[in-house]
Amino acid sequence: MAQTTFDRDVGVIGGCGRVGLPLALMLADKGQRVVIYDINASAVDGVRRGTMPFQEEHADAMLERVLAAGRLEVTTDPGPLGACRHLILIIGTPVDEFLNPDFAAIPRALDGCRAALRDGQVLTLRSTVFPGTTAKVRRWLEQQGLRIAVTFCPERVAQGRSIEEFAQLPQIVSAFEPEGLEAVRALFGLMTSDVVEMEPMEAEFAKLLTNAWRYIQFAVANQFFEMAQSHGLDFHRIAEGTRFKYPRLASMPGPGFAAGPCLHKDTMQLAAFSQNRFFLGHAAMLVNEGLPDYLVQDAKRAVTLDDKTVGILGMAFKAESDDIRSSLSYKLKKILRMEARRVLCSDPFVRDPDLVPLTQVLEEADVVFVGAPHAAYRRLALPRGTVLIDVWRCVEREDLP
Repeated sequence: MAQTTFDRDVGVIGGCGRVGLPLALMLADKGQRVVIYDINASAVDGVRRGTMPFQEEHADAMLERVLAAGRLEVTTDPGPLGACRHLILIIGTPVDEFLNPDFAAIPRALDGCRAALRDGQVLTLRSTVFPGTTAKVRRWLEQQGLRIAVTFCPERVAQGRSIEEFAQLPQIVSAFEPEGLEAVRALFGLMTSDVVEMEPMEAEFAKLLTNAWRYIQFAVANQFFEMAQSHGLDFHRIAEGTRFKYPRLASMPGPGFAAGPCLHKDTMQLAAFSQNRFFLGHAAMLVNEGLPDYLVQDAKRAVTLDDKTVGILGMAFKAESDDIRSSLSYKLKKILRMEARRVLCSDPFVRDPDLVPLTQVLEEADVVFVGAPHAAYRRLALPRGTVLIDVWRCVEREDLP
């Protein structure tokens, strides 16, 4: 690999999003000179002014600190990337309408940065990719005549808690050449002392496996919930009793919407990787994606919906988050619009002009669904007679067993 002097340490491509920005802040806070490149001009302007575009614990103070120290540059111009030794690409392979991986975004992003790519750089893919993608990127760079080390170091943190978990969780690193592996091991070693080395395709598979495993775990809990609920049994009481001082069931999650930008998508990427023979993954998708409809049908067994106002509390894909990507609360909303007279939605974190205040939902809704188990809902004072559909058992109610 060519020996080249670089004025900056790290360039994060797509760096104003929920994966790239916390990473950029952490690296800058560790003393690295960081460039964030993003085509979202509004987000770039906000971050440059010290405003986080989304919720992330500890990020506001860190952003203020690294901007004041002059260690963070935020731009819509790819040019400054040419001064960076490390380039971290925050673009993955989503799935298309046929549930197959879509490779178009990565070469499109690299084409947009082509003039800034230099011999001697280290390019790291950070977002989830279909196995073999890192090798495809390496071949593309070779075809361009560039001597750039290509690595894959998957993001593994929970969104909203990225900064906290960077220091807690091991980092997986992989590369094709020893020089690239040494470089990314040193870079990610700034954030944690635990670094796990793999081959690139092993690391790609490991990231998909992690999310698919979690997705299947949620599906198991949701399937058990539906079985118990259909027979008039209290699943939460059963689960609590079976977990009590019984370590073999300690890892079983509770029921609820298994959503967000990763779990379903990555399970389907593994399905494509196995030539659609990932039967557990497909079964998990049927259970998890079918839960909103199951809850609506369950509600209809208790009350007629077509003349009712229905409320949904929580539109984010998980608790205490403002992230609505792939949130099943929006799928629930679509179903209820077909079944109910009116649907009102509320969330204390989400920015959505269609949302209404919590007080309006409580005053006007005949039936209330909990879409995301935000802590604010635990002690709701529901009007007498309101039907509550709470798969999470989030709301504490004296009239419940």
